[in-house]
Amino acid sequence: MTVARLELRGLSKRFGSFAAVDDLSLTVAPGEFLTLLGASGSGKTTTLRLIAGFDQPTAGAILIDGVDAARQPAFKRPINTVFQQYALFPHLTVRDNVAYGLRMRRVPTGEIADRVARALALVRMQDFATRAPRQLSGGQQQRVALARALVNEPRVLLLDEPLGALDLKLRREMQLELTALNKQLGITFIYVTHDQEEALTMSDRIALMRGGRIEQLGTPRDLYERPSSRYVAGFVGDTTLLAATVVATGDAATLVVAGVSVLAPPPVAPAEPLRAGESVWLSLRPEAVTLDIGAAADAPDAAPSVGINALTGTVREVVYAGPIVKVSVDIAGGVTADGPVLVAVHQPAALPVPALGTPARVTWPVSRAVIVRG
Repeated sequence: MTVARLELRGLSKRFGSFAAVDDLSLTVAPGEFLTLLGASGSGKTTTLRLIAGFDQPTAGAILIDGVDAARQPAFKRPINTVFQQYALFPHLTVRDNVAYGLRMRRVPTGEIADRVARALALVRMQDFATRAPRQLSGGQQQRVALARALVNEPRVLLLDEPLGALDLKLRREMQLELTALNKQLGITFIYVTHDQEEALTMSDRIALMRGGRIEQLGTPRDLYERPSSRYVAGFVGDTTLLAATVVATGDAATLVVAGVSVLAPPPVAPAEPLRAGESVWLSLRPEAVTLDIGAAADAPDAAPSVGINALTGTVREVVYAGPIVKVSVDIAGGVTADGPVLVAVHQPAALPVPALGTPARVTWPVSRAVIVRG
């Protein structure tokens, strides 16, 4: 299969005065697994429909290997789409469902048989070729829908929340299978989801969308560890956003949080330099935070060491989550964007679960905090 380089230039789609996609530009490398991530109404599915040719853009270009396909009908584009709803023909067998598109294009019968067999083998459904869709599980039906798209040998494969109807265990299995297929076939994948864990797990890069635009584009690690805004920090993974005021700048910025002086690395370029007196947010991931409970919080050896920040408060909520216990701590005199500090604690079986109202100290390395604006 020949893979394609996809480029969107100034792509817009308006419905009356509403801009569903607003002057969006993006380049997707050949063979890349790119995810369009965002909340409902962010523009991700509209962008996918524009690429597929199901909707026409109000403005802009859709370049496939340098050729503008924006005005081409969907059937002329080297693109196929896999939807959340499998849309299999109930009266056709698995084999005939996969062969349907090839027959409509009048591909020779012998070639159809070979290509269908290869496509079913790719998704491990060759043993189910004679079954009807109603005889398959949800995951099996999704594999057939995937085979039906792959049999056409697309240069770009679009996937519109294809795993949304599956249960958690099966969804995680299919995530691994899709990423393996992307690497095996080298086809350019553009994947739409609102599930940030799914995006982090599967993608080479993520375009986090908001209001028809890209809020941040980068690798999963970029978005998780170096969010460009408060919105990105809050959307991608669990985080605590602490209101902070900049006191001084330098190699490490000095900020005041809940009346306490803390340090944090300054934002990296191309972000604007910090200004003294500026109000910002300090983003802390739960795994970066250490929790001392009760007497340990007041013990002399609990004092933070060099390179460690600390705040004190009381336990507000405890949630058991299997391998971890999530503990929420109300910071004394502090204000956060979304409530108390949320701490993920790897809880050994012998360690008692902290009681509500217990004094607590939270500490974190200076290097693990991220200053964000917005």
